[in-house]
Amino acid sequence: MASHQLIEEQRSGAEIRKGHGACWQRLVQLLEDELSLPEGILPLEDIEELGYNRASGFVWLTLRKKKNHMFQKIKQLVSFGTEVTGFIEDRKLKRITGIKARELLIWLTVKQVGVDEQSTEKVVMLTTTGLSKSFPKSAFEQEP
Repeated sequence: MASHQLIEEQRSGAEIRKGHGACWQRLVQLLEDELSLPEGILPLEDIEELGYNRASGFVWLTLRKKKNHMFQKIKQLVSFGTEVTGFIEDRKLKRITGIKARELLIWLTVKQVGVDEQSTEKVVMLTTTGLSKSFPKSAFEQEP
């Protein structure tokens, strides 16, 4: 199912914010309170809309344009599409769409991001190919 179609289905009963300032503020709250992730893990600009349907756990972000970001501390290039979606569940963002990570010469779709169960100071990313990587939370601290 296309992410845009899923967003439309989840609108009913969802909390929706518009404009970068309001969206960014709510995104930071979700990252910290629901996921225990640092705010720098989604270094997004020009967020047009953020929606969160607490009943289903579905969250979506619509961005004005696609963004590539290099996490300097871990030398990891990540691409964010114009629609990023996922389901918040047990300190994880699951069934993600719209995020890819570059590994060697190929782009891998990120399907889950969360806090490591053994060490809450580590972030684990899982791709659709089954590959996973752990990184220190400090790698995703907000960059100036």
